[in-house]
Amino acid sequence: MQRESIIEYERYRHFRLSAGAMSLAVVAYVFDKPGTEPYGGTVLGYVLGTLAALIVLFLLFYGMRKRLTPRLPKPENTEVQTRRRFARFALRRKARRPLTFSLKGWLSAHVYWGVALVLFATLHTGFQFGWNLHSLSYVLMVLVVLSGLYGTYVYVHLPRVMTDNMGEDTLPGLLAKIDGYDKLAATSALQFPDEICQLIERSRNETRIGGRLLEQLSGRQKNCPTQLAVRKLHDMGKEFHGARLQSFHDLYAIMNHKEAAVVRARRHVKYKARLAIWLYLHAPLSIAFLLALLTHVLSVFFYW
Repeated sequence: MQRESIIEYERYRHFRLSAGAMSLAVVAYVFDKPGTEPYGGTVLGYVLGTLAALIVLFLLFYGMRKRLTPRLPKPENTEVQTRRRFARFALRRKARRPLTFSLKGWLSAHVYWGVALVLFATLHTGFQFGWNLHSLSYVLMVLVVLSGLYGTYVYVHLPRVMTDNMGEDTLPGLLAKIDGYDKLAATSALQFPDEICQLIERSRNETRIGGRLLEQLSGRQKNCPTQLAVRKLHDMGKEFHGARLQSFHDLYAIMNHKEAAVVRARRHVKYKARLAIWLYLHAPLSIAFLLALLTHVLSVFFYW
């Protein structure tokens, strides 16, 4: 049975709630007649700003909720597993109550109400922007939400892709296979000219998996020695005949297997890097937004 994602949580509960709240906000904005241009200082502007601030506090609570959730120890026997199953069943029943949230429920709410925050804040501004602290708060908020949406995408999409890429293998196991291919290729290359031996040796010593940040995110190594060796071996195949041709085909097959394993390993590192990089953007942007928002609120009350 397919697991329910954070997007679909409880039949899109938080989508329906946030969509309803956004619809009411839009209707109120359309029919509001403040007697002046809409901006954050009207009655509706203050109401929308207050609601936006409350949404921010609600979103912040997800981080607290996540860190306060206890991690249960791994089950040691069948009796413990049975108790865990009943506990999960009870938690699922409890999570269906309107005001009760599981950790997945908090994350689902975090996503949908984060999107709603953009609408509430935009209507709060009355679409009045300028080169000031208030607009800076808005820009930071949008960047936080965009980084969060990217995080939602990788959280939902990449784990399945990572599983499809690795199959039953693990990264250490794949690296061990690559090392085995290197040893086989080095032994097989001894019967061939120095040029081939040098290609194999360079492939073994200079092929990187991971490397610099951009290499991790792209999953590629510029002028990869392994890919270069495979291409050159392909071109050299016509130079051999008879029994040496069969030995050459064996060497070429080994290097092809190595190249495929290297591609899979790099792809795994790429997915892990993309899973991690958004958090290094989301967290600092969130802190900067909170500081700007606090300054924005204090300045509004000071000059009110």
